[in-house]
Amino acid sequence: MEKSIIIIGGGIAGLAAGSYGQMNGYQTQIFELHHLPGGLCTAWERKGYTFDGCIHYLLGSGEGQPFNQVWHELGVLPGTNFVNHSELMRVRAAAGQELIGYVDPDALQTHLTQLSSSDARRIKGLADAIRLFTRFDMSIQQAKPRSLMSPEDWGDFGLHMAPFMGALAKWARLAAQDFAAGFKDPFIQRALPVIFGWPEIPMMAGIALLASMHTGNAGFPAGASLEFARAIEKRYLALGGQIHYRVQVERILVENGRAVGVRLYNDEEHRADHIISAADGHSTLFEMLGEKYVPRKLKRLYAAALPLYSQVQISLGVDRDLSAEPHWVTYLLDQPLIIMNEEHYEIGVKNYCYDPSLAPEGKSCLIVMFKSRYGYWQRIYGRALYDSEQSQVSDVVLDFLERLYPGIRAQVEVIDEATPLSYERFTGNWQGSSVGWLLTTKTMQMNIKGMDKTLPGVDNFYMAGQWVEPGGMVPVVAMSGRNAIQLICAADGRKYEAVV
Repeated sequence: MEKSIIIIGGGIAGLAAGSYGQMNGYQTQIFELHHLPGGLCTAWERKGYTFDGCIHYLLGSGEGQPFNQVWHELGVLPGTNFVNHSELMRVRAAAGQELIGYVDPDALQTHLTQLSSSDARRIKGLADAIRLFTRFDMSIQQAKPRSLMSPEDWGDFGLHMAPFMGALAKWARLAAQDFAAGFKDPFIQRALPVIFGWPEIPMMAGIALLASMHTGNAGFPAGASLEFARAIEKRYLALGGQIHYRVQVERILVENGRAVGVRLYNDEEHRADHIISAADGHSTLFEMLGEKYVPRKLKRLYAAALPLYSQVQISLGVDRDLSAEPHWVTYLLDQPLIIMNEEHYEIGVKNYCYDPSLAPEGKSCLIVMFKSRYGYWQRIYGRALYDSEQSQVSDVVLDFLERLYPGIRAQVEVIDEATPLSYERFTGNWQGSSVGWLLTTKTMQMNIKGMDKTLPGVDNFYMAGQWVEPGGMVPVVAMSGRNAIQLICAADGRKYEAVV
């Protein structure tokens, strides 16, 4: 008789877990609160425009490169076309300086040296690190759960890591803001952390990304994130899996120290041999399990106010061809914009004209995102003030864009606003976090050491997804779903297999 698995959450981790479960002879079913697959990996259509809510670049898009195999196994490849960019982002100052985040380390080194020849030695060190990490396989850390690695596995792991250990020790513990502070040029000091995402991000993350983009292994999937998620959903269903949409798990059922099933909010109960939660970590631990089985270490982690990334996304459909403009520019402001009761000295504008499938011919999709506090929106939710505040943020964005592109305000055909509460409502993620734990030098250590995917005192229960993979990258959470099935196969004495 087939053994069964219930998976909570139909995001990328849940779909991956379901697919690998089916490949290994389990009968799986996924319970998803939304009516679409993908969770946070999604996009939405408004009046002919498609607004992407997730993927800026996808590691594993290059044939034969790290993470590529997992996308073949999950049905994304072949069949998905990728757009590869020659630059990650541009940063422009009000005075006119521009830093271009070239993905080619030679071009980046030349460009930064032209901006500041007095920083040539520091610039060369950065470019050399990018060159080194074009040979680094980031997927090796996720290939198998640490608890299942044999002495031979550890030996192979050590041999692969050995050439990179010095660089990893240096760059994984160095925040972008601290590295930038060592430059003599004040513009580079301010602009460089913006290129890499946020001030606290480890330099290792930015270096590895540029290296992957340079080798053609971090492209944007044409058709946006929802089509990407649908490709995995199609693969899962073809393997014989089941998805139940518009249903939410209220409780994980535990009997005699074993997870045995779930109870839905409509009081239906479903039983299985194994339970995987690929849903929000906080809800899983403190609501579905009722906190009873949460070890002290995890309680401290969730109580420690580790950084999360909650955001507001303003998406615009514009009756104007902006295909000649760069795909991503962040503008540095001398005077802050006061938005959501906070001062913002940067405003990033993403232009999706490189994927013509996302807008009608001759028109453009623009997206502007701001980091935003969850509590600010929570206090006004359910009141008219909530809608008016969203409109106010959009007005500030339109005023700013009007200065860049005179006449654009009148050309805007669609405005769509998403706040942290939007992310929470549609995905269930704690405080609307879009990446789980924000990747910083502190959470990078959690990432390197790995987080437990099981709980003491609860057999047959596993966690997967961004809340056990700090940083929350799409390929990493897919591998997380695969790791959960590897653990289940080991517990059941089965040989794990993956098929294309």
